[in-house]
This record gives sequence, C-alpha cells and structure tokens, in this order.
Amino acid sequence: MKKRSKILALTLSVLMVTGLLTGCGNTENKNNKSSDSNVVKILNNKESLCLAPVHIAIINGYFDEEFKAIGQDYEIVTSNIDTITEQITSGEINAGYGLTGTLMQPISNGLEIAFVTGLHRGCTKFYSKKGSGIDSLEDLKGKTIGVASLSDSAPIQLKRKLYSLGFKVNGSDADIQFVTYAMTDLPTALDNGAVDAIGIHDPVAYNAEKNYDFNKILDIGEDEVFSQEYCCQAYVSQELIKNNKEGAAAYARAIQKAAAFVQANPEEAARLQVENGYMPSESNDDIVRYGEILSLLNYEPSVTLGRETFEASFKDLQKTGDLDPSLDLDEFTKKVYPDLEGVPDSVVYDADSKTFIEK
Repeated sequence: MKKRSKILALTLSVLMVTGLLTGCGNTENKNNKSSDSNVVKILNNKESLCLAPVHIAIINGYFDEEFKAIGQDYEIVTSNIDTITEQITSGEINAGYGLTGTLMQPISNGLEIAFVTGLHRGCTKFYSKKGSGIDSLEDLKGKTIGVASLSDSAPIQLKRKLYSLGFKVNGSDADIQFVTYAMTDLPTALDNGAVDAIGIHDPVAYNAEKNYDFNKILDIGEDEVFSQEYCCQAYVSQELIKNNKEGAAAYARAIQKAAAFVQANPEEAARLQVENGYMPSESNDDIVRYGEILSLLNYEPSVTLGRETFEASFKDLQKTGDLDPSLDLDEFTKKVYPDLEGVPDSVVYDADSKTFIEK
C-alpha cells in the first residue's frame, strides 16, 4: 500500500535533505572515519547515475592525481546520500554532491556547507497525463502534484516557476497542493489518476517518458531560465574551507575534470560506471540507455554559473516565502559560494588529445 500525505501549505524541513535523484537509490554504509582533519572524506553512492562525476573521478584517477599533487589523502565514504545534514555535522563526510534546490533551506537554516562548482543541468521534469486537460503549467491551478519529498528540489523548482506565473504557492490558500510518494511510484500514481501531475528526476523521468502516455509540461533542461542553472552542485563543509582550503580546491578540480569527461563522453562514462560496479546492468542496452540519459544533461562545470544559480534560487525563494526575506543574499553568497584559489571557473575535456582545457 502506498502511503501519501496531502499538504495544503508546503513546508520544508532542514533535517530532510533528499537524495540526488531517487533513481540514484540503494546505498550501503561503509564509513571509514579518519582522525586526520586534513583528509577529505568524499560522499559516494552506488547505483546513482547522475553521480557519474564522483564515479569517474574515482575510476579515472582524478582524485588520486589532485590529492597526490598537494600531498594529501582522501577517503571515499559510500553512504546514504539523503542524510548529508547529519553526515556533515558528525564529520563523516566533508565533501559531496547535491541538488541545489534541496539544499537551499538547510543552508539558510545553518547547514555548514559551501558550494565549490556547478556540475550538471537538466535532471528534473514535470508531467501530466495525456487527455487530462493539463497541457501547460497554467493548467496546474487547483491541482495536486506528486513529488518524492516536500524538501526535494522538484517542488522547489516548480514553486519558483509557478510563482513567476502569478500562482500563490504557499499558505492555506495556495493554488497548488503537493502529495508525496516514493520516486519510483510517482509515474504509476499519475497513470492511475491519484495525482494530476508529477515532478521527477532522471533516470526515473527518462523511463517514465518512454513507458507512459504523459505530457511533459516542464523540463528544467529546456526551460529558458532553468536551463541556465545547475540542478546539482559539488560542495564541501565550511570546516574544510576554514582548515584545509588546498584539500577543498583539490576536490573541486577533480570533480570538475570528471564532469567535463562525462560531458564529452557520456556513453563511455556510463560504460565505466557499469564495468566498475557503480551502476547495475543486465545487457549492453542498459549502458546505451545510461549513456543517452547522461548525454541529455549538461555536465559542463562552472563556478560562476553555479554561483548565479545559488543567487537566483535564493532570491526567488525569499519571494515565495520558502526562505526568510530578511536574510542577506550577499552575506550568504560570500560564505556559501566562496572563490577557491587554484580552482578554474570551468574545464572542458578534449577527447582527441585527452587533455583538459581550463576556461
């Protein structure tokens, strides 16, 4: 039986930081904590397609290369990616990768992390059922939208968009309602008519579009505004920034290189993920499918565009009422998106010469 909760006013909880994508699902806890504060402890999650840059940085040796260059060590912490608040606070990890929208309110409430680079764009999509009469975002007024979590980036993105269209998105008289289901159950909920629309992430979105008769009413990878923003970004703890800027910068450079590699070689990245046990596969068709999904996302990294994403999200969520309007944007940006010495704004991978070009 599916359990759903219907909520008129969408409230976010700082203690709930949803996983990157629910398609990035099952995890195992293998935490090897180090007493050395200079060791960069990097969060990893298996069966998480969109975590391709983390996997590729491990497989291709970018973490090895960058940390060796500064004479430091790092650890890979394979753990549950939906508990980063607790993991950052406890020191189990001090570097990771997450959805910008999901992290906004926790950051405003004191989650001690700092973004270091934007990593990819375009992983969230919204659907209605064909024949339902919901053919555009404007048709969502008075409707119920299914999401994986009230703290997930999907409702955050949708509220930003609908607010710009004149919707009231919070409060007892909001123009929309949200209900929660497991991410993988959302396509079935929409198909059965339990909800009017859904917000889901790839690869669940990709599969739903192939297998159901749905209308795509918003794709953040195609939207004029959201296509210029990063859905997912790399971060480190504030403590790491304070005590080990070299280590934070090494992590940022390595993850940028890995993202650039994925951008240039999506199917090769998918093959490496499968061959090294980071993604399940029963046939070569799975590799092709994973590669196609990665190719639909923009993995070109950027610090500047990542910072602009944070600023735009912050300002919009103050308008919607999801963030305290008295918070100072400049103060938060300086703390949450600092410049790190030695980190390029962006990196491109040249597949012909197999070299990285800093931009």
